[in-house]
Amino acid sequence: MAIVRWDPFRELNLLRSQMDRIFEDLMGREKEEWRQASWYPPVDIYETENEIVLKAELPGIDQKDLDVKVEDDTLILRGEKKAEREAKTENFLRAERVYGAFQRTFSLPQTVDRERIKATLKNGILTLILPKKEEVKPKQISVQVEE
Repeated sequence: MAIVRWDPFRELNLLRSQMDRIFEDLMGREKEEWRQASWYPPVDIYETENEIVLKAELPGIDQKDLDVKVEDDTLILRGEKKAEREAKTENFLRAERVYGAFQRTFSLPQTVDRERIKATLKNGILTLILPKKEEVKPKQISVQVEE
């Protein structure tokens, strides 16, 4: 009986290839199609005293291909980045940009005034201003010192 050295990375690679095959079978797509079919625009979210600001990178997306709405306590960004290929005879040496539909959802806190949300699209950056309700803004209380 020969002694076989255990290689944990071999086991991980085997597991990965099996999982890849399962997903390909379930989705009925090739790996490259799966990778191009789903993408999520990156976002930055930060808070100021009066509002929450969400900025999403959406290069190459027209306003008509973008849908922003609020349903209950959820902000929904939905759209589609269309392929710019004009001719079917092009021979790509490398194609890394992704195209297709996307959807991102964000839970809105109760502090956001849903009626005053503003959205602007400039240079491929979608900026959403989510104003805070007046009654939830922090109020500064001055402390008096008695002697």
